Amino acid sequence: MTLTEHLLARASGKKTVSPGDNIWVNVDVLLTHDICGPGTIGVFQREFGKSARVWDPRKIVIIPDHYIFTSDSQSNRNVDLLREFAREQGLPYFYDVIDDERGRWQFDPSLGPLARQYGSRYAGICHAAAPELGHARPGEIFLGTDSHTCTAGAFNLFSTGIGNTEAGFVLGTGKLLLKVPPTLHFRLEGELPKGVMAKDVILEIIGRIGFDGATYCAMQFDGPGVAGLSMEDRMTIANMAIEAGGKNGVFPADQTTTDFVRESCTRNGTRVDFEPVELDPKARFQAEYTIDLSTLRPTVAQPPNPGNRELAERLSSVRIDRAYLGSCTGGKLSDFLAFAQILNGRTVAVETFAVPATPKVVAELHRRRIDGKSVWEILRSAGVQLTENPSCAACLGGPMDTFGRLDRPLVCISATNRNFPGRMGHKESKVYLASPYTVAASALTGRITDPREYLSS
Repeated sequence: MTLTEHLLARASGKKTVSPGDNIWVNVDVLLTHDICGPGTIGVFQREFGKSARVWDPRKIVIIPDHYIFTSDSQSNRNVDLLREFAREQGLPYFYDVIDDERGRWQFDPSLGPLARQYGSRYAGICHAAAPELGHARPGEIFLGTDSHTCTAGAFNLFSTGIGNTEAGFVLGTGKLLLKVPPTLHFRLEGELPKGVMAKDVILEIIGRIGFDGATYCAMQFDGPGVAGLSMEDRMTIANMAIEAGGKNGVFPADQTTTDFVRESCTRNGTRVDFEPVELDPKARFQAEYTIDLSTLRPTVAQPPNPGNRELAERLSSVRIDRAYLGSCTGGKLSDFLAFAQILNGRTVAVETFAVPATPKVVAELHRRRIDGKSVWEILRSAGVQLTENPSCAACLGGPMDTFGRLDRPLVCISATNRNFPGRMGHKESKVYLASPYTVAASALTGRITDPREYLSS
C-alpha cells in the first residue's frame, strides 16, 4: 500500500484499503481557526445539542490566525466565540490572542500594524504553529478546517482540509467517513542547487501536472532527495499539494522527522508517542514522476493560478510594485533566513512587507545574527516593513486594514501559496508566486529577478 493507504487502513482498523474505498476513520487531531471555527461550533451545537460535550478535549486544537490584527469588529468577535467555546468545553489547546480567558479581543489600530499586540499563548499561523507545538505526529490522522491543512503531511501523517459540517461531526464523534484517494508518486532525487528552494520544487511539480492535476489524489514525496530537505522544506512542498487539487501530501518519516517531533512534543508537553508508517516497495500508484532536484532553477507561478509556471530568468521584463514574504508557505524561519541572505547590506527598491508565521519565528529573527547583526535588523535596514504580529495577514486579502493587503491594482511577487484573482486583496492585482530568494532579489530590482544574481558561489 502507499503511505496514505497505510495511514487510512490503520485509522479504520482494516488490514488493507484501496483507492475508492469509503471507510470510517478515527481522528487523532481536529484543527480549526477563527474563520471556520465559529461555523464548526455552530454545526456541532445544532446537531448534538447546546450542552453537548466534544468527543475528546485533548484532540482539538484551535489556533486563531486568519483575520486577527484588524479593527474589523466581526473578525475580533470570531476570536471571542472561540474563547467562549474553549472555556465551556475545557479545551487545553486553544491558543488565544489574549491571556484573559474571560476577556474580549480588540485590535488597537492606534498602536500601528508593526508593534506586538498579542498575549503569551498566541501561536500565529495554524499550519506552521501546530507542528511547532507538538500536534503533528507521524502515523496519525490530522484534519483541519482549512485547505492548507495538508502541510502537516510533511510529518508522515494523513492530513487534509475538511468543511465545517464534517468538522462539526468530528467534534461530536471523533470519526469521519473518507474516500481513499489514489496516489501520485513523486520520487525526489539529487540535491537543491544554489538559489533553489523547496518552493521552486513544488512550483515545478504543479506546473508539470497542472493546478488540477492531482484532484482528489494523494501526493507522495519520497526518494533519496528527501534526505537533503529540512522539515520546513517538506512542509512547504506538502502545503501546496492542494494547489494541484490534491487531497493530501505525505512524506516518509526519517531521523529528521522524528527528531523534530520529539523536540516539539517535549518542549510543549504534548503526547510524544507515535508510530510512523513505512514505505512499501509493492505500493501501486496511479502515476509516477521523477524530479531531479539538481536540475531545478528558480521558478515563478504567474497569474492567474499556481500551475502557470515559468523560470524567473525569463520574466525579467515584469515590473513589480510590491514584494511580500509570509504565510504558512513563506513565513517560516528558513524562509526569513533566505530572505535576509539576499537583502543583507542592500536596500529594497519597492515596498516590501514581511510577516513571520509564529511568535517563535519573531523571537528567532531577533536572536539570530548574520555578520554581527540580527536578522530583524538586517531586514529593517533594508527597508522591509516587518511586523511582530504573526498571522495569515495579506495572504488571503482580509479586511481593508490588513497588513500588506493589495488594496488597489498592484503587481506583487509573493512567497505565499495562491495567486487566483483577488486572493491577496484587489481583484485586478496580479500576484506572482516565488521562493523567498526570488522575492528578495525582485524586491531589490523592482522586477522579477533570478536570485542567483545575488548569491555568491
